[in-house]
Amino acid sequence: MKKKRYFAIIGLGSFGYHVAKRLYELGHDVIALDHNKDPVQSIKDFSTQAIIADASDKETLSSLGMKDVDVAVVSLGDKMDTSSLVTLYLKELGVKEIVVKALTLDHGIMLELIGATKVIFPERDIAIRTAERLSAPNILDQITFLEGYSVVELDAPKELLGKTLKEANVRANYGIAIVVIKRKTLADLPAKVIIAPHADERITEGDLLVIIGEDEKLNTFKLL
Repeated sequence: MKKKRYFAIIGLGSFGYHVAKRLYELGHDVIALDHNKDPVQSIKDFSTQAIIADASDKETLSSLGMKDVDVAVVSLGDKMDTSSLVTLYLKELGVKEIVVKALTLDHGIMLELIGATKVIFPERDIAIRTAERLSAPNILDQITFLEGYSVVELDAPKELLGKTLKEANVRANYGIAIVVIKRKTLADLPAKVIIAPHADERITEGDLLVIIGEDEKLNTFKLL
């Protein structure tokens, strides 16, 4: 059974709202904070607790038990100074994992210096992923999990159709690994998912491949 975690979402703009809602749907405990009434009301049914509060006040954060949360997500719109202050307070209160939405690269650097364990740039990241998809229409999704390395989901290249994984030998030829094959099935049956496919597995038309590797080598493979 997946371990339930305790999240604090500070700032309920579009990003914060959807993060809070999805985490709650996934079965986690979520405390959602915003200084405005309307966003707090809108998240009330999709959180463990929804509170109108000024997160820029350290005593308020302390009284709300921030030291007990597993992860705090800070998303305070264009309020650079406030998000920095809240990050600092969360660090001082002992929150181990602090994820903060940054507005600029300099803002991100500052957030890391004062205690953010992860800084995210949603608009930049979405723009990059959109550009990746537009440049290679067979790419369905791409997620960076380590600097310089990504996981990509894409349509099986025509060059590999009909070949077994052993025959395709993508590890030697392209420096990437196929870790999952999603195969379409007849009618309305769920797709067949083959995890860690065997070398004798044959790639067929309609297959979706989940591949992993260095970004440079993945970019070469995308062009097949």
